[in-house]
Amino acid sequence: MTNAADPTRAADPAALATRPRPPGRARRLLGPGADLPYQLLTLVVAAALWEAYARTHDSILLPTFTETAAATVKLLGEGELWRAAWISNQALVLGFLAAVALGVPAGLLLGRFRAIERCTDVYLSILLVTPMAGIIPLLVMSVGFGLASRVILVALFSVVMAVTGARAGIRQIDPSLIEMSRTLGASEAQIWRRVLIPGALPAIMTGIRLALGRAVTGMVVVELLMVSVGYGGLILTYRSRFDAPALYAVVVIVLSEAVLLLSAARWIERRATPWIERRATP
Repeated sequence: MTNAADPTRAADPAALATRPRPPGRARRLLGPGADLPYQLLTLVVAAALWEAYARTHDSILLPTFTETAAATVKLLGEGELWRAAWISNQALVLGFLAAVALGVPAGLLLGRFRAIERCTDVYLSILLVTPMAGIIPLLVMSVGFGLASRVILVALFSVVMAVTGARAGIRQIDPSLIEMSRTLGASEAQIWRRVLIPGALPAIMTGIRLALGRAVTGMVVVELLMVSVGYGGLILTYRSRFDAPALYAVVVIVLSEAVLLLSAARWIERRATPWIERRATP
């Protein structure tokens, strides 16, 4: 009698046809659900619509896609852009790191201890609803126009996402796991190390990624409204000259940097929480 579990048996062709194929390198790089050909097709369609719309309207304030692409290539070869990028990214990196260093521990404490949350939740709500542009005059009067004020504003833009992500991660942990750990004699430090941090890590990484997006927004806003340096200074300069292709080129470069940063954050998130991707794979 032939054993059905015999590994030497020929595989069923129908079973092989229905077996899910492993994801390709591009799909693994971009993450689950990402499809590079469709994304490129969307980009081509958007560029074609942009080109057609700009040519039919013939406005000096709206360059064509080809003019913007040529201005982008030209701007990438100029030192003015890289000096602006260096100035802008100083505030971005320092403000984002400060937001993560303060926001993640604060969110963990708020999610773990209800007493702390009762005392501080109102301030988190204020940060969520306060228009950050209104804080700029206060920063100028108290800190000045230097790097410190730009770092503070970038941190204020992004810290809320880091706090809410970490707090949500702690809250979504099953309380029975904590009770079981206490029953088995685990200390508070062991609960944090073995239960709370691993359980909250996916939400923490998501909050950090969202905080990065908000940090990029804060970097540009502070340079447009407070001090004309970096990317914001280039945007204001080209706007005053009515140099629409260069203006749009700066915007494209800022958006491209934001996409690259978010893609890197998504890659780090998948590396830090590999079990989430395995669980989502059918």
